Amino acid sequence: MTTHFDFTPLYRSAIGFDRFAQVAERLTEQGKCTDYPRYNIAQLADNKYEITLAVAGFELSEIDIEVRVDEVIIAGKKAANTAGAENADSQKAAESKFLHRGIALRNFTRKFELADHIEVKGADLINGLLTLSLVRNVPEALQPRKIAIGA
Repeated sequence: MTTHFDFTPLYRSAIGFDRFAQVAERLTEQGKCTDYPRYNIAQLADNKYEITLAVAGFELSEIDIEVRVDEVIIAGKKAANTAGAENADSQKAAESKFLHRGIALRNFTRKFELADHIEVKGADLINGLLTLSLVRNVPEALQPRKIAIGA
């Protein structure tokens, strides 16, 4: 069962919440997408986060990470020489009978919405796990401050 939300009333009665509605609409659309590759999102501290994707079979050169204002896009595209390995897999499939074929080596694009002031600090690929480090850097002008009372 798919639930669709109508955000039109929000657009009519609230100013500046259009980005929230767009994010919510994208998230409901994302639910229809495949869950490949699998991933974890962890909060390491108050302002530190980590996204880990299982990208076994992908080389460093086959993964692209793009950061935009409000999202990070991770794409994996098998290189031509590795696509040859896919052809080798299809040759193997023709020559042998797979009892189970659960290792997916297909291209993917995974998007994550970023809240305000979230920055991607770096990425590492270790043992088939791609890990992105994120930090929330709230500008000093937006942080809470004490106001002295004048006498």
